[in-house]
Amino acid sequence: MEVGLSMKAIVTEQYGSPDVLALKEVPQPAPKPDEALIRVHAASVNAADWHMLRADPFLVRFGSGLRKPNFTILGGDIAGIIEATGSSVTQFKVGDAVYGEIAGSGWGGYAEYVCAPEKVLAPKPANLTFEQAAAVPMAGLTAVQALRDKGKVQPGQKVLIQGASGGVGTFAVQIAKALGAEVTAVCSTRNMDRMRELGADHVIDYTRDDFTRNGQSYDLILAVNGFRSLGDYRRALAPNGKYVMVGGATAQMFQAMLLGPLYSLGSQKKLGSVMAHASQADLLYLKELIEAGKVTPVIDRCYPLEQVPDAIRYMEEGHARGKVVIKVVEG
Repeated sequence: MEVGLSMKAIVTEQYGSPDVLALKEVPQPAPKPDEALIRVHAASVNAADWHMLRADPFLVRFGSGLRKPNFTILGGDIAGIIEATGSSVTQFKVGDAVYGEIAGSGWGGYAEYVCAPEKVLAPKPANLTFEQAAAVPMAGLTAVQALRDKGKVQPGQKVLIQGASGGVGTFAVQIAKALGAEVTAVCSTRNMDRMRELGADHVIDYTRDDFTRNGQSYDLILAVNGFRSLGDYRRALAPNGKYVMVGGATAQMFQAMLLGPLYSLGSQKKLGSVMAHASQADLLYLKELIEAGKVTPVIDRCYPLEQVPDAIRYMEEGHARGKVVIKVVEG
């Protein structure tokens, strides 16, 4: 790459609120041998972004810098076009449209360019725009790995998804249906019709009904932004049921990680959590589902690059209906 090339990026040099983010001109990265340089067309916002930004929980600092963040450009989801490739890259070439989850390999999506290992990238689904494709990786991977891998969902099983209207939830409803489950979506009143449109067999309005006390039992409960006690979830599980948590308040996450195994001892009911990881194979699996029309990203709002702070603030409020996307390339 030429020396001295620069790009625009949203940068932070300290932990804090979205107020610490700033649009700056920074050096354009150059790919390592196993990496591709991607012209970012779109990125998306995830809860992981504000957890990293605020160092919440505090344990975040042990992986990303105790006093200040090692990762100064956030953004874990990207979709764009390959501009250059490292010497050992074999799967992609210049001009290929790709998407990927890059949080585990250095972040950097809130920028005009980013370098990423080829192993975390996959061809962009042909029937999606870049904005739609950017909405998929982290949320889609989380849903796949929670349902298919951790939950072991089988055709005909009853699956309940709490927090069904958010980024992970909207994918989970569709993926659970694709896996052959009978799906119950739990959401607020305003999102009930959307859940039915996505294929949910049953919809529960959590402002009116308590699914842990309605006498129904489920083979799998997927809690996205779960806020109930483990005892409540356990009560709603079938005898061999599983509870999987993929997000929520810090206290809830620690409860699932630390107490879940204890609650599972001596019982056929299993309670635990899952942390999604980048996977090219799973991105290809999602690509197949999307191109087959079984999964469609749900986008709530799009923001331009300079408004990433506003996008994260909106995400933090917890009322996003689907994904929040950053449009880096206009037009």
